[in-house]
Amino acid sequence: MTFFLKLGIFILNILYCMLKLFPVQKKVTFISRQNDVPSVDIHLLSVEIREEHPDYKTVILCRRLKAGFISKLSYCFHMLRQMYHLATSQVLILDSYSIVASVLHHKKKLLIVQMWHSIGTMKKFGYSVLDTVEGSTAKLAKAMKMHANYDFIFAASENYKAHLAEGFNYPLSKIKIFPLPRVELLKDKKYADSVRIGIFNEYPELKNKENILYVPTFRKDEENDLEKALRELSDMIDYKKYNLIVKTHPLTDTKIDDTGALLDRKFNSFDMLFISDYVITDYSCIIYEAAILKKPVFLYAYDYDHYMQTRSIYLDYKKEMPGPINENAAGIIRAISEHDYDLKELENFAAKYVDLKKSHETEDIVGFIFSEKES
Repeated sequence: MTFFLKLGIFILNILYCMLKLFPVQKKVTFISRQNDVPSVDIHLLSVEIREEHPDYKTVILCRRLKAGFISKLSYCFHMLRQMYHLATSQVLILDSYSIVASVLHHKKKLLIVQMWHSIGTMKKFGYSVLDTVEGSTAKLAKAMKMHANYDFIFAASENYKAHLAEGFNYPLSKIKIFPLPRVELLKDKKYADSVRIGIFNEYPELKNKENILYVPTFRKDEENDLEKALRELSDMIDYKKYNLIVKTHPLTDTKIDDTGALLDRKFNSFDMLFISDYVITDYSCIIYEAAILKKPVFLYAYDYDHYMQTRSIYLDYKKEMPGPINENAAGIIRAISEHDYDLKELENFAAKYVDLKKSHETEDIVGFIFSEKES
């Protein structure tokens, strides 16, 4: 297997050598495997670049690597497109692992920035989980040069630089403090109002009751456990008083048709925060956005022992989580109904893990990238 990977990488680099003969353009390329459409962070950065540097163009290449032979073959052709734009760009911005960014030999002047796709870290990832159920093997990570070639990695706070350094296997000096552009939107009343209008137009029934948003983290091959936990949660909801909105990971195929919950596929979790009154999660990084918005967070850790053994997280979960932790649905709903919540603890958590003193996150990132590009 390793031999064929190395052979494939060798062939890619030969093709890339030919593509590098094309002249470099005034261009910034974004690559993401998180979704098939640009994230709000990529959109905001692209708009800011075009406004501040109108002589530059931006290219956005977003496509998930899906299962199945046809999908993987299609992604190979997509990688050729990525390679052309890498060979002719001055800057590459990533929000996830990119094969071509890591395995190819780039021109020295190509600046590669990894901004990652979550405001803060929670679950261990990358080099922190090698040779575990949730992670890659060390052998595969070495063959695929996992997370190689980054010039800088962005973190939202000094307090989790060490987490990113470990996960990406980089020195602390490569980690720079720049919260993601979406933090601006969390502080933008006009954006919040427009999002609420859009969601209520689609789901007018959400206007009349308090909304509980449940955002479970992605678990590999454990959908049955998640569905069972979700049904237990739904059974505890008083639907005369609350709406339960469920936002599962796009790769999760959970079905809840026979419950009173709303399984939404039209809006993202980020936007759903703006109409929520309470947020239930477990080990998802949605907790950082919820904390910034001062939405009470409740931790439904129904598989706590198993999860900590198979994946684990960077934080001391039981000491640092800013909200009640329960392993059963009854405890979660009881905590919500009692309305006894320490918002100050939530604010302190947000301030610790996200640098909220900045007010122009997008502008700051673009300014940093273009200053480093010229250096």
